[in-house]
Amino acid sequence: MNDFFIADTHFHHTNILTWSDRPFKSVEEMNETLIQNWNKIIRKKSKDKVYVLGDFSFGNSYQVSKIIRKLNGTKILIMGNHDRKRTRTWWLNVGFDRVIEFPVIYKNEYVLSHEPINIGLKNIHGHLHNKQIYMKSHFSVCAEQIDYAPIRFDILLKKWVKIDKERRDRN
Repeated sequence: MNDFFIADTHFHHTNILTWSDRPFKSVEEMNETLIQNWNKIIRKKSKDKVYVLGDFSFGNSYQVSKIIRKLNGTKILIMGNHDRKRTRTWWLNVGFDRVIEFPVIYKNEYVLSHEPINIGLKNIHGHLHNKQIYMKSHFSVCAEQIDYAPIRFDILLKKWVKIDKERRDRN
């Protein structure tokens, strides 16, 4: 069992293609690519957990539940600014295994949130899309920054160390 992270998938959100300069010709291509990438990494019938750090989809209940059923693993939503337009119950009803409305402490030294926050712990977050943030205490798992696929926690940590070292070397 592994823990994975991704944020800002924005399924069924046509405007994200231009707003965030995503490399897809259509929202359908984006949706399908995100599903394929997810399922290449998260095994079928696995106990892998995927923490979605907000802004999952702009689709209606039918569209969203159809996508969630296609995605492997246990899916945990930490609600983002766009997700809050619907209730926690709505997200559970469309298929999330767990839905959390507020940031969460993870492994006692990380905080999982949609928007970057500073509370004295390292922050794994989304919300920034293709804007880079190089701070020792933050790591963005926006789909654009992690090749449109969930990232496993240990790989995330290795990248975080590498980014921090590159940042220090530049200064």
